[in-house]
Amino acid sequence: MKNHNPFRYFKISPEIIRLAVMMYVRFPLSLRNVEDLLHERGIDICHETVRYWWNRFGPLFAREIRKKRLHPSSRNHSSWKCQRDEVFVKINGETYYLWRAVDHEGEVLEAFVSKRRDCKTAMVFLKKIMKRYGKPRVIVTDRLRSYRAAMNLIGNESSQETGRWKNNRCENSHLPFRRREQAMQKFRRLRSLQKFVSIHSSVHNHFNHERLLTSREEVKLQRDAALVEWQQLSAA
Repeated sequence: MKNHNPFRYFKISPEIIRLAVMMYVRFPLSLRNVEDLLHERGIDICHETVRYWWNRFGPLFAREIRKKRLHPSSRNHSSWKCQRDEVFVKINGETYYLWRAVDHEGEVLEAFVSKRRDCKTAMVFLKKIMKRYGKPRVIVTDRLRSYRAAMNLIGNESSQETGRWKNNRCENSHLPFRRREQAMQKFRRLRSLQKFVSIHSSVHNHFNHERLLTSREEVKLQRDAALVEWQQLSAA
């Protein structure tokens, strides 16, 4: 049985669709910025077309990226650490909370949006991570009491660590999202926020090369490999 081609009924080239989605999700650009950049390359499309493309193909690309990447428990289970943090997000004047979990290598494991940040929400988020990736050796959090209460309920309080600078990796993972939020002039609906952060996290993982830890030549090789893999997403 042949795989379904998601670009079957589109007259434009799949390479252009992948390029437009990558530019919009990866970089802090608006829809009209992407339209202008594509126009400079001789591609005449409307910004609403870019919106339609990322809404349709963004979840598909993100799902393929997650399938191809190894989760932390299969890399080095003995040293796997999970860091968790939350930030405030405004949606139509109302305050919501964006929870994010990263591993010891900076890979974004999960992004979750909620109305509250109480013990119940913290436990739901923790169970989602453990169900998908297994139990981490150490969970680094801030001093939010909801984390301690949730871990006491599931009997995992001994693995929690808190410290002034221990959670910096997770806090820094919010910075790309903040830049995107400013470019998009914030969000209007909770559903669109949850959809975007899940796609953005997968794309960020795919193009995250840890420049401070590798040489210039290694970064160039990893960047080229990431672009080649991106061009092969959803290939017929």
